[in-house]
Amino acid sequence: MGLFSKLKNLVSNKKETNTEEEKKLDLYDSGLEKTRESFVSKLNILGHTFTSVSEEYYEELENLLIMADIGVNTVAKFMDRLRKRVKEEHITDTAYLNEIIIDELFIIYVNNSYLSDKINFAKEGPTVLLFVGVNGVGKTTTIGKLASKFHKDGKKVMMIAGDTFRAGATEQLKEWADRTNSLFYGKENADPASVVFDGLKEAKEENVDIVLIDTAGRLQNKVNLMNELDKINRVIAKFIPEAPHETLLVIDATTGQNGISQAVAFKEITNITGIVLTKLDGTAKGGIVLAIKEEVNIPVKYIGLGEKESDLETFDIEKYIYGLFKDLL
Repeated sequence: MGLFSKLKNLVSNKKETNTEEEKKLDLYDSGLEKTRESFVSKLNILGHTFTSVSEEYYEELENLLIMADIGVNTVAKFMDRLRKRVKEEHITDTAYLNEIIIDELFIIYVNNSYLSDKINFAKEGPTVLLFVGVNGVGKTTTIGKLASKFHKDGKKVMMIAGDTFRAGATEQLKEWADRTNSLFYGKENADPASVVFDGLKEAKEENVDIVLIDTAGRLQNKVNLMNELDKINRVIAKFIPEAPHETLLVIDATTGQNGISQAVAFKEITNITGIVLTKLDGTAKGGIVLAIKEEVNIPVKYIGLGEKESDLETFDIEKYIYGLFKDLL
């Protein structure tokens, strides 16, 4: 069964009972509403304007995909695949192409990929998650939301404030720690690596399950930030071998192509293992999920679909495609 048929069944079989799975589908549905309304309505108009496949149709579709922030390289690859499939399957009707568009966008994201969208938890001892990203993307809020999620799963969580020089950063993280019943370690205007060291020492003494470490987001001087992150990574690995278990880059989805530039820049200075896309519900260009994976080959691990603590969701490509194309199914 192709993804299109599978998602169609999801829509038709959606029960009124509020199971956990259906709640998540609803989150993707409402969180991607802006993108869907913009993208799918234009796709429908395109299908009515061009009833048969033509070069003009391809050009309009290409522009539409680029406008959704799917990314020029991703769109070029997708269009090549689409043209090839249309030719091989002798497709002439644009109405039938919706199904193929959905399947091919899914295939491009997955791409026989070994990349996992799951968090790499430590087999024993604390799991260390290091968070990077420029200021203002929602890094501290993401840490707070994840702490809330882990706490509900019965985990003992600690936050470490590694962004020691930005005014209010330590205090802001402390507020989230209090709100989510997490332990906290921070010291303003101190060396970030030494704060991380002391925090990890306390985390081990307290038998913490998960450590969430905030860092500075000063991308303007890449060399300084790279040195700082290198030092923090060395301290973490010395204290807990094989840590950090994840280095998560937080990106604001509403910044579009600028977010992709940030991903490229941070990939150059440290080992990013996953992306957290915040404010996906606040943009009509939710195609950035596909562009980021294609441009930097790093999986999206979490997406922000609202302002509530519970609105940070583990990324699921099928639910994402469902949220994007539900109105076509």
